[in-house]
Order: sequence, then C-alpha cells, then structure tokens
Amino acid sequence: MSQSPAPAVVFSGVTVTINGVAILDDVHACVPVGGSTAIVGPNGAGKTTLLLALLGQMDFRGRITVAAGADGATPRIGYVPQRLAFDRGLPLTVLDFMVMGTQRLPLWFGHRAREAGRARELLAAVRADNLAQHPLGALSGGELQRVLLALALQQKPELLVLDEPAAGVDFQGEHLFCELLEGLRREHRFTQLMVSHDLAMVTHHATHVICLNRRVAAEGIPGEVLTDATLAATFGLHMGRVDPTAMPVATTSREGGPDA
Repeated sequence: MSQSPAPAVVFSGVTVTINGVAILDDVHACVPVGGSTAIVGPNGAGKTTLLLALLGQMDFRGRITVAAGADGATPRIGYVPQRLAFDRGLPLTVLDFMVMGTQRLPLWFGHRAREAGRARELLAAVRADNLAQHPLGALSGGELQRVLLALALQQKPELLVLDEPAAGVDFQGEHLFCELLEGLRREHRFTQLMVSHDLAMVTHHATHVICLNRRVAAEGIPGEVLTDATLAATFGLHMGRVDPTAMPVATTSREGGPDA
C-alpha cells in the first residue's frame, strides 16, 4: 500500500475574524508536497484570505506549518496574484518589469546582460518570450498572467501559490494556462496551491482539492471528493457531479478576443 505524500503545508484551526465577522472558521487542511492542490468554494468563502494568511499578509488564529525546503531552510515561495493593479500608462516594457527587482542599477542605465538573459529564459518557459519588448500596460489578461507567472518562477519556488490566475481569461486560455503550469510543476518539482472557480478544470488538472466555505467541507482527490453532497455543502445548492472528461471549448475572450 503506497504512502500518502508528505504535507508541504498544514492548516490547523486557522481562524480569521474581521470586524466581528468570521471569514475563516477553524480551517483544517493539508497540501501534499509536489502536487497541484486547488481550493474551491463560492465567492466570500475565504479562499483568498487563506492564501494571504499563508503568505503572512493576514492575521489569524491557529497554526500554519510549512515544511522545510530541500536544503532544510525555509522554502522559497512564489506568488501569482489574481490581478495586478498598476498604471497601464507607465513607459515600462515586460523586460523592464522582469529585471527591475533583480538588478541594482536603475533601469535608465539599461539591462545587465545576465539579468536580461535570465528574464528572457523565464518568459520563454511560460511561452511569453515574444512579449519581452511589449509595453506592460498593453498586455491582455492572459498575457499579463503568464508574465506574472514568469516573475514568480524567478524565485525558483518550492511552493507556488496562485490566486485564480486565469480569472478574466477565456476557457481555452485557462485550459492552456493549466497545462503550462502542470508541465512547469513536473519540470521544476514545486508544490502548487491554487484558488480556482472552475470545477471541471480542477477535476482535470488538480491532484488534490480543498472544498472551502469558511470551513473545510471536504478534501482529497478531486474525482472522489467532488460529489453531489460535497458540492451542496460547499456551495449551498445542488450543482451536480463534475464530469472530468467534459473540458471547455474555445470561446471568445471576455476581453474581446482570443486570450491564452
């Protein structure tokens, strides 16, 4: 009998209260090491709050235990937010954005060859090398998310945390993004923790799922956990069992065109 993977992250009794309202209530869950764990639940379920607590950006009660990295030290964590708020009129290229956090010289002195080369490698890894000289503010939603993913990979993360990274991207683009993530996870051997709203995508791509609505309704292998009863307990209504073979088809992007 095979052993279950060791936990990369363990949430023990995590509770977050804001202005007297319980956003998270005694959350117990684990994230298996090396896998792709998805957190699903309705709007207001506390999914993003749980990620922020893990990242140290939200006060909480309880305990969050993160397993040590390969060298025994605190693991490197990469983060891809749901959206990036910035002035789209800034005269900043994608390459500028990628190197500004790694080189000491101001950008007006140009890019150091080593930093620029590494940035181009990361952009190529997420299929965005053609965007290096594009203005950051001109990117579509899907393009920007791939750039943010490349930026997160700059940390050589052992734990990659993503908050609905494909939000605002069309269905086909979301499928391609998840396939890209799956390949990167296998190649770089990081643990992935992602908030997602797409149950069909979770069933197809995730190896572990946490069903959250302030508390954990269930967790485990998506095909076993996403039952009618669990979905009703999580979302508060009958949603029907998810068909793992029913993959979304290409549609028009919500931003007005194809967006991968």
